[in-house]
Amino acid sequence: MSQLKRVKIYTDGACSGNPGPGGWACLLKYGENEKLYSGSDENTTNNQMELVAVIEGLTSLKERCHVTVYADSQYVTNAFNRGWLKNWENNGWRTKDRSPLKNKELWMILLELTKEHEVEFVHVLGHNGDPDNERVDKAARAQIKR
Repeated sequence: MSQLKRVKIYTDGACSGNPGPGGWACLLKYGENEKLYSGSDENTTNNQMELVAVIEGLTSLKERCHVTVYADSQYVTNAFNRGWLKNWENNGWRTKDRSPLKNKELWMILLELTKEHEVEFVHVLGHNGDPDNERVDKAARAQIKR
């Protein structure tokens, strides 16, 4: 049984225009403690912001943890839960149709970060009443306007 701290990270990304100005947010929860991080990019995509939110959340951890990442992005959750990321890596960072993988650099960073922790990904439905998902959604959208 793992003695690692159990951390929850809620993540979301948002974009206006796609590509266009975007924002990301992540909410880290450990016991009664929580910390919200957010940021923006002037010219990005929604998928990039979704990835950055997870990367920033994992990067902020100061020690190896058991992490449950909650995301409303199937792009992120399916990449891990359905083996898409492993397939892309095995195919030389190419998709099933052999085209170059979009956001390869972000995926490579995220893959390395997941090796530093025990990470599981959980898909949550966006705009479905989950208070923590709603918080990161609001924070990510607020970053677009900055």
